[in-house]
Amino acid sequence: MQKSPAAVPQSTHNDPFSAVSVATTARLHFGFFDPSGKSSKPFGSFGLSLSEPWTRLTLRRASENAVHGPEAERAARYLDTIRTAHGIEQAYSLDIEAAIPSHAGLGSGTQLALAVGTAFGRLEGLDLSPPKIAALLERGTRSGIGIATFEVGGAILDSGPRDGALPQLVTRAAFPERWRALLIFDPEAKGLDGADELAAFETLPAYSEDERAALEARIVERALPALETADFGAFCDEVGHLQARMGAYFAPLQGGVFTSRRVAAVVAALRAAGARGLGQSSWGPTGFAFAETEADGLRLLDVASKADRNGTLRFVMARGRNEGAEITELSA
Repeated sequence: MQKSPAAVPQSTHNDPFSAVSVATTARLHFGFFDPSGKSSKPFGSFGLSLSEPWTRLTLRRASENAVHGPEAERAARYLDTIRTAHGIEQAYSLDIEAAIPSHAGLGSGTQLALAVGTAFGRLEGLDLSPPKIAALLERGTRSGIGIATFEVGGAILDSGPRDGALPQLVTRAAFPERWRALLIFDPEAKGLDGADELAAFETLPAYSEDERAALEARIVERALPALETADFGAFCDEVGHLQARMGAYFAPLQGGVFTSRRVAAVVAALRAAGARGLGQSSWGPTGFAFAETEADGLRLLDVASKADRNGTLRFVMARGRNEGAEITELSA
């Protein structure tokens, strides 16, 4: 039964379960149709839910507040904000088993916020949908990719923000099971975030209305149908085209097409080896390359490993994930 905020200053402990676990995965952000946010249809974006890396956490009632694990400080802020907003004084123990790397362009903050909020809402019997949680915790204001991948997974096209509302899901397509995404991590670099990201968007020039419309049309008319028919080449061409536009537009703010020169060098080697669908997720530094099969992915992994001359990068072979977050209610 749903409880109103006024009715739940303290939890009742009469529920059939004592804890809630949430597991959710990273996403790739391929780019915005209007990266300046200044056109008649600001932002609007295309992205993909990944099979890894994961954020996994468990929330339970406790006698005193405690948060343990990676990203504990940020998770504690999210939990405190959402608890205060609902007037609940109950103490909680939040255990974070794993967290998506932060400042890597993989949407870690949004997934952590949605995981914490979902666990809290389920534990306390509150009607807290992912969009409600995102609005409360100020996530997803420009891109709705992370919210939609948390809900349904797959490849996502969002509307961009409209009339003060968060971006909405426009279209969702399943990602072919046999395709792979080689992820290229640079632990020694980080993408823009927070105040730096906000300042960057303020300095960007307006984007052409015609270019915005053209980018959206290519995704709607070519990339999404290519996913439906498993046309690997066509999909990679469209992701590559969108990435080229984003790289050129954001280059003055991130020191080049790629945030990390080491990732850029590996991407160049992969391109020379015939890889397709190459790019950087969001502000990076994480890069990616698509492979049509596991065997081709392993070939690209070998190329990437040899191109990492200093051995500082990390590589992960991921799939697309066509399901939303995993939510588990744990018995006492």
